[in-house]
Amino acid sequence: MSNRLANETSPYLLQHADNPVNWYPWQSDAFDLAREANKPILLSIGYSACHWCHVMAHESFEDDTTAELMNRLFVNIKVDREERPDIDRIYQTAHQLLTQRGGGWPLTMFLNAEDQRPFFGGTYFPKDRRYGMPAFGELLQSVASYYTERPDDVRKQGQWLSDALGRLDPATAAADDTLVSEPIQRVREQLAQSFDSDYGGFSSAPKFPHPGTIDRLLRHWRGTANLAEPDTGALFMATLTLTRMAEGGIYDHIGGGFCRYSVDRYWQIPHFEKMLYDNGPLLALYAQAFLATGEQSFANTTAQTADWILADMRSPEGGFYSSRDADSEGEEGRYYIWTPDAVASLLPSVDYKIFAQRFGLDQDANFEGNWHLTIRKSVHDIANNLAATESDVEVAIAATRTILLAERDKRVAPQRDDKQLTAWNALAIRGLAIAGRALARGDLVDAAAEATDFVRDKLVNDARLLASYKNDQARFPAYLDDHAFLVDALIEMLQARWNTTHLEFAVQIADLLLAHFEDGDNGGFFFTADDHETLMHRPKPLADEAMPSGNGVAAFALQRLGHLLGESRYIEAAERALRNAWQAMSKYPHGHVTLLTALEEYLTPPEIIIIRGEAEEIGRWRDALAKTYAPARLVFAIENDVEDLPGILAERKSVAGETVAYRCVGTHCELPVTSLEMLIKRL
Repeated sequence: MSNRLANETSPYLLQHADNPVNWYPWQSDAFDLAREANKPILLSIGYSACHWCHVMAHESFEDDTTAELMNRLFVNIKVDREERPDIDRIYQTAHQLLTQRGGGWPLTMFLNAEDQRPFFGGTYFPKDRRYGMPAFGELLQSVASYYTERPDDVRKQGQWLSDALGRLDPATAAADDTLVSEPIQRVREQLAQSFDSDYGGFSSAPKFPHPGTIDRLLRHWRGTANLAEPDTGALFMATLTLTRMAEGGIYDHIGGGFCRYSVDRYWQIPHFEKMLYDNGPLLALYAQAFLATGEQSFANTTAQTADWILADMRSPEGGFYSSRDADSEGEEGRYYIWTPDAVASLLPSVDYKIFAQRFGLDQDANFEGNWHLTIRKSVHDIANNLAATESDVEVAIAATRTILLAERDKRVAPQRDDKQLTAWNALAIRGLAIAGRALARGDLVDAAAEATDFVRDKLVNDARLLASYKNDQARFPAYLDDHAFLVDALIEMLQARWNTTHLEFAVQIADLLLAHFEDGDNGGFFFTADDHETLMHRPKPLADEAMPSGNGVAAFALQRLGHLLGESRYIEAAERALRNAWQAMSKYPHGHVTLLTALEEYLTPPEIIIIRGEAEEIGRWRDALAKTYAPARLVFAIENDVEDLPGILAERKSVAGETVAYRCVGTHCELPVTSLEMLIKRL
């Protein structure tokens, strides 16, 4: 018989609907039952693409004996962390405070039903004793006994934890403190100290992409480009990391797109899940790296990643799905691996020799007796070895990718989580808009525009934004990230293709952000709205984690929207957020790179170009400017017949039918120019 998860929309929760565990979704009924029965809550948080979540489910949640213990001793709640990041954020932090080590998924927490406060927790627990951990069944009995026999200690632990969470809230900078660039300079030094100069990245294994860190370095280099000694070291750190990632096994060389992270220092073997929230920012980053360097390999990675998003992650309604699982047919990575014999059977011998050298099929197996593709030899060296031209080698590799992709499509694909999340769609919209401009690909801009309309049409109800959509049903009040990422994405979308409706949508979401999320007393933005369900804590997250800081993106996007419209209340809210985060940025700059980028544009406002005229000509001007990497420049091409523009945009009009460009930096604006050559010279 199905449990109470059978009526949920989350693919992750539905995976557990037939468990013998009497699961509840997060709802008041579960807490009421636990209080009435004097039982603790067992809270299990995961997501559908999580490998160790599947392992724990197969070992314990599908096991009748373990399920009997869980049902007898606990009220059991299962949460999809992607639908409820508010709950996940609170209990991940609580886990770290309780255990003094990082968390992850599956997250297993034991709560006092009276106040939702946890008194014990961990991540994955094995069914039997191993890895230095107790058997899950033994743990369940010990935790239940502790809860029953020591209720006062449980309450004291919960109160201590609640107090500790409250102390994590940032202290706002004093009114006379001046925000300066020192943390921006210091993070450059910190990143150099942790940089792997051989393989890129900023840690040992495991290695995560951290797009915000790479973006910070590209921006730092660009900010010094006109100095006597440009910071080419920052450019090197960024581009070496991007190159090694694109060459490594974290990148899908057959289908495109990036896996979650590498388990080794060399970017060779990934954790095979593919997440939309990674690929959206990486798509933008590779496009920007192509503009910064002219390296065709970055353009290729951009194009292939965009093609994968459109081919595999796009819904018929125009939005984007969440993820692909790490496992298929019960094995992690099975979908992606090859053997030399299997590849040789599909290719002409000459093409096989090229492909084998390129991707290491002529070397030892690198993944459990099989071959996971990583670039091992350059096109130049292969051409020399085979007395061929580099063009011939590239053509053969491209043709082989097509053949192997068709063959791979016959396999059992990893499960796709087909819910569509507002925040993750915003990251994809932003990436597609930036890539579309960089590669001059209108189809990517088309897809970004359709996804924007999907969010506006399907994920707004009663003038409020919602967080998740599946099966024609939008659910859950949206969070800080949904609002902040969406405003940022809409600003990029407007640069790729002007649509006044999208500008109005950006203003609507920005106003919701200020009305429902801002801390009116101290500045900054809470993760949940002022009318959200009451949880044990209302966090105000500042640090970058798997995704960029919602406070950082909010400050960054509000400043840009404020300068575009001449709307001071957005700029002032951004400043309040930066002042609230100042101590965190100053003390730990490497953990707050998104906020540092917002700080940079606070200290030196972005350059905004408004081009007015007829469609074809303003498009030519816009596209000419789009060929340059200028991260602090925004370019909007608006046709003459667009009227009733808000704010100072209403003053930016064409003169006597000519094409005209207006340039402003902060509140300083120059005289308009009427030739592209003059504009380029001025820039």
